[in-house]
Amino acid sequence: MDGDVRTRLHRESGGRLTAHVTGSSTFDNTLAYWRTIAEALRAQPARELLLIDELQGPSLDAGQWRTVVDEVGADLANLRIAHVKPHGLGTVEYCVLQALESGLEAQVFSDRKSASLWLSYGESAGSEPAPG
Repeated sequence: MDGDVRTRLHRESGGRLTAHVTGSSTFDNTLAYWRTIAEALRAQPARELLLIDELQGPSLDAGQWRTVVDEVGADLANLRIAHVKPHGLGTVEYCVLQALESGLEAQVFSDRKSASLWLSYGESAGSEPAPG
């Protein structure tokens, strides 16, 4: 880990896990927070994950996201994932593409409200379609 990543987890009624991540955007920090989420899900499964990702710095590339999904993807099965990037989406679409290719249900959002609506009700305005 590169130091300053902080992951706060909160369980909500209805089977939702909310994770709020802050710090520097590095491969090691990203892998660390996904490992923390995966560990929490192994301890107590959830139906939905609302991830508020406020990491600052350069985005991961496609190969790095593939590594992350390969490592933690099995722990994310049967989970609806809304990945919120309020400071800009960067290359998080690579994460979504890797997740979809691995059979995971994931979507990226620029705001928490749209993400929460998608988790609760399905497709909604505010979701970013997967490229391609």
